[in-house]
Amino acid sequence: MTEPALILIDVQRGFDDPQFWGPRNNPGAEANMKALLDAWQERRLPVVLVHHDSPKPGSPLRPGQPGNDFKPELDGARPDLVFGKQVNSAFIGDVDLDAWLRKRGITSFVVAGIQTNFCCETTARMGGNLGYDVTFALDATFTFDLEGPDGSVLTAGELSRATATNLHGGGFATVQSTKDILAALS
Repeated sequence: MTEPALILIDVQRGFDDPQFWGPRNNPGAEANMKALLDAWQERRLPVVLVHHDSPKPGSPLRPGQPGNDFKPELDGARPDLVFGKQVNSAFIGDVDLDAWLRKRGITSFVVAGIQTNFCCETTARMGGNLGYDVTFALDATFTFDLEGPDGSVLTAGELSRATATNLHGGGFATVQSTKDILAALS
C-alpha cells in the first residue's frame, strides 16, 4: 500500500466572511489543516490543493477575487498538484484527480478542508465509490448553518455530525481526528 495523499479542499479566504456564510463550527479547523499539511510535507508525502472557482457573480470564491486565494494556513505549501473546480467533488475539476492518483499508485487519501458537508463529503463519497481507502479528518473541516426546504435550520455542528454518520455508516470513509491521523502517520 502506498502512503496516503492529503487532499485539502477549498481552504480559501472567501470562507472568512460571516455576513455571506453565517455561523460556522469548529474554530480549530484551520490549525488542524495546517498540522496535517506540515506532517505531510515533513514526510514528503503527496499533497493536493483544490480551490473552488465559483462561476456565480456574487460569490466570494470567484476567480480574480481575494476570496479565491488560499488562506494563510497554506502559505509555504509545496503541493504536488493544485487545481480548480466549479462543483462539489474534487474528482470533477480542471484535472482528472482519479487519473492523477492512479498514475502514481496512490490508493488512499485523507480529506480535509471546507465545507464539511459539501465539497469535503462529496469528494470522500466519490473517492470511496472509486475504491480508494478514504480517511476523513472531521476536525480539520468546518461548515456553516444551513436552512432546509421547510425553513428549519440545521447548525454547522449538526451538519458535521450528519456528515460523519453518512461517511461512516455508508462505508465511504473512516472518520478520524487529526490527532489520530497524525499518530498513525508516525
